[in-house]
Amino acid sequence: MENDSRKPNDEEVVRRVLAGDVNAFEHLVRRYQHLVLATVKRHIPFDQVEDIVQDVYVRAYRSLPGFKQSDRFTHWLSVIAVRTCYDFWRERYRSRELPMSSLTEEHQAWLEAALSDESSASCDEKALQKEAAEILDLALGRLSAGDRMALELVYLEGHSVKEAAGLLGWSTTNVKVRLFRSRKKLRGLLGDQR
Repeated sequence: MENDSRKPNDEEVVRRVLAGDVNAFEHLVRRYQHLVLATVKRHIPFDQVEDIVQDVYVRAYRSLPGFKQSDRFTHWLSVIAVRTCYDFWRERYRSRELPMSSLTEEHQAWLEAALSDESSASCDEKALQKEAAEILDLALGRLSAGDRMALELVYLEGHSVKEAAGLLGWSTTNVKVRLFRSRKKLRGLLGDQR
């Protein structure tokens, strides 16, 4: 009797899907639902998470023919999830403007401290506070989608510039330039013209 309880590895499932067994894709959805959900929740407003998770799976399914067996499936799927989040912000913030004057003086002081090089160690602690998250969301709303994703990946999630570039499909130079410009823009919005 054959052991039916053996779970197929990612490559086997991909081969089955590409061979026409579309229902096999459900194995990958179940296996990586926590990874995709966690990635999307870090970047997308709560009320949009479910829709974006679905978009990730649709994109992954459509992109399966391009999956290289030499790649790790988790990394490949993470790239799709991050790029789907990036596209969400690109569409949503194309022309959205939020007045920085809507921040209280206390919020502006926190944001200025978070942007300074000297406070990077304490920024992680402050980011856990609800108020800090609100301020950060308001400030990030002033940036382009690309700048927002670069800042989130590097400064909030702790990815290296090289890792962020890989996830976004950009060069490391592009990520560095976007980080520099976005930090400068946020400082300018706060009136700090260093």
